[in-house]
Amino acid sequence: MKKYSFLLFILFFSLLAFEGCEKKPLGAVAKMHWDRDMCERCKMAISERKFAVQVIDPHSGKVYKFDDIGCAVLWMDEMGFPWKNQAIIWITDAKTGAWIDAREARYTEGAITPMAYGFSAYSEATLPKGKKVYHFKEVSKTIQEIEKENSKKVRNY
Repeated sequence: MKKYSFLLFILFFSLLAFEGCEKKPLGAVAKMHWDRDMCERCKMAISERKFAVQVIDPHSGKVYKFDDIGCAVLWMDEMGFPWKNQAIIWITDAKTGAWIDAREARYTEGAITPMAYGFSAYSEATLPKGKKVYHFKEVSKTIQEIEKENSKKVRNY
């Protein structure tokens, strides 16, 4: 009986081990553990499903998670990775919560986002009418300018 229990234990453990080792294609969206995964830059728990971002190293496939597009943009600048321009970046659509390519997304400003950068992303199909639309490069530049202004204010105190 002990022999069968031991074999059953080994079989069970093997199944668990193989399930956890499932390979995803390079650049695929990683599973989010809402309210447990931490933003790579600000270290806050990622809970807002409509503003989450994932940056993926195109060489190693390592995934970095963020709670706001502002954190992702600034972190990539601060880290100075040589693969920054080739990074695979996913962001959640602010209307549906579906993952979309951040470089192809359309952005609007004025949203209340986790780190107050104010940009929300949309696919072409979910883009709200009547708002000014920004592209990824414009959003990145604006976030960098906001951060410079904030740094100046802090130094002046």
